[in-house]
Amino acid sequence: MRNDKKKTDDVFRHELKYRITTTQRDIIAAKLECFLQRDAHVENGSYTIRSLYFDDRVNSAYEEKRMGVANRKKYRIRCYNYSDSTIKLECKNKQGNYICKEAAMLSGDEAERILERDYACLAHRTEPVCKCFYYQCMTNQMRPRVIVDYERIPYVFEQGDVRITFDSHIREAVLMDSFFDAGLPSFDVMEPYELIMEVKYTAFLPEFIREILAASEAVQEAASKYVMCCDSRLRRNEVLI
Repeated sequence: MRNDKKKTDDVFRHELKYRITTTQRDIIAAKLECFLQRDAHVENGSYTIRSLYFDDRVNSAYEEKRMGVANRKKYRIRCYNYSDSTIKLECKNKQGNYICKEAAMLSGDEAERILERDYACLAHRTEPVCKCFYYQCMTNQMRPRVIVDYERIPYVFEQGDVRITFDSHIREAVLMDSFFDAGLPSFDVMEPYELIMEVKYTAFLPEFIREILAASEAVQEAASKYVMCCDSRLRRNEVLI
């Protein structure tokens, strides 16, 4: 099973996002494959990410993103390929074009209890992200907001600690029974020919990658899967999870 724990967690990294077409992806990927490798942790070249995002009683994470607030945080529980073998509680800190992720592994029992809004299991955890999340749940009524599913193809380049991902088939899933159920009903939030490319790097972005991106004419955009999926729920006049 996949473990997405990165050596760069807890370090602020550059993050650039682009809303592109499948045609642009194919051209960019063909060029990247001459220099970059697929992430060695990934089986069959891609994987499915499922994230359950949380927000407080006034939907701060959603509203701050829509208003373009530079410094903000989002909490989520994440699993891979619908499996409960690797479950993480994450806090994504965003400061302008820089991001930093704090993460802690969860057991299946802890995840299920949190999904049922029983946060007492976190009271004894010592990791900073667990402490902060527990505090937010107890004081600001943090609760589940929306599930985001998508397929990811990742490329990595050691120099500059670069990671480029293509996220397609982005959809909002409806939690009915188990968070790990691959058959949850879902709603696409982008056109079939659209996807999001993310470029993350710590030290520097090599010039040849900059040239590949420039030649693709991809336009940088503050694309948020979380906001897209929240908007999908709102369009259907659905209440929060």
